[in-house]
Amino acid sequence: MNTQSNNVAVEKKVTPEKIMQIGMGFFMSKTLLTAVKMELFTHLSLCPLSGEEIKNKLGLQSRGLYDFLDALVALGFLNREGLLDEAFYSNTEESDTFLDKNKRSYIGGILEMANHRLYKFWDTLDEALMTGEPQNEIKQDGVSLFDELYKDENSLREFIYAMKGVQMGSFMELAEHFDFSNYNTLCDIGGASGALAIQVALKQPHMKCITADLKEVEPIAQEQINASQVKDRVETLVLDFFEEQEFPRTDVITMGNILHDWGLQDKKMLMKKAFHALPKGGALVVIENVIDSDRRENAFGLIMSLNMLIETLEGFDFTVADFEGWATTIGFSRTEVMPLAGPTSAVIAIK
Repeated sequence: MNTQSNNVAVEKKVTPEKIMQIGMGFFMSKTLLTAVKMELFTHLSLCPLSGEEIKNKLGLQSRGLYDFLDALVALGFLNREGLLDEAFYSNTEESDTFLDKNKRSYIGGILEMANHRLYKFWDTLDEALMTGEPQNEIKQDGVSLFDELYKDENSLREFIYAMKGVQMGSFMELAEHFDFSNYNTLCDIGGASGALAIQVALKQPHMKCITADLKEVEPIAQEQINASQVKDRVETLVLDFFEEQEFPRTDVITMGNILHDWGLQDKKMLMKKAFHALPKGGALVVIENVIDSDRRENAFGLIMSLNMLIETLEGFDFTVADFEGWATTIGFSRTEVMPLAGPTSAVIAIK
């Protein structure tokens, strides 16, 4: 019996498929971002619509209409019954859950901001890599991202709701699955809309929460708190974490996508402030797109770190090992990692 053929390894076929998918990925990205901008998924949340009905609601032309809609079908964002003029379109489960503006689970804010701001700034990633300098508003007028946002209420609201959208899934996971049984109070540093504090209060009836941020942000957080069912257990605090002001003394201190905005010195400063404010056994919970320590798996975390290059003067995302090293140096007794939604994790340091 000739077994030689059985021992020959099957030759792996090399194709350019992945290169083309990633290299031309902005085609697909812009298609989705445009649908979000036009609120297509919000319209379809009410009932399925024909192509003609969609055309009229969104003010589109016939040319490109079905290519646009069927591309969203092929990409997995829409369902379709029928073909072309006979077709009716509806949301997929994911689109209906996360891209309908009328739902609390809406994450489209970050996509709106990506379309409005980030898309054009990423066009000069090569310049950012060669100069090490941000490519956003600071490049045009010398004003930093945050200073620019605080000058205009509409821009500030867009940014805050964008952050709320991208973080909400992880906030909900943390609020439900983190063990709060030994804790009674929480302060969310840089709490923006108050989303994390509200979610913890909703899921953990024994917890009293503070959302702390700058004075420009407080009215937005207060609106969200007033509209919630937990306004008796969530309060706002005006706090500039770069000032001498100490953090509130609470059992848990959280930071959601805060540390990655800043350089190493400021990261350590914020962690030290948290350490001094916590009691023994208290927890610092940092929610980020934490990069795996071998820097091979969390592609989104690595890409987000490039976004910090685009957006900030010194910011960068970090690995689990980075956080563990900083926490140990500061004096925390132990650390742990809690996977949350998608590429996001909570890295936790216990005092």
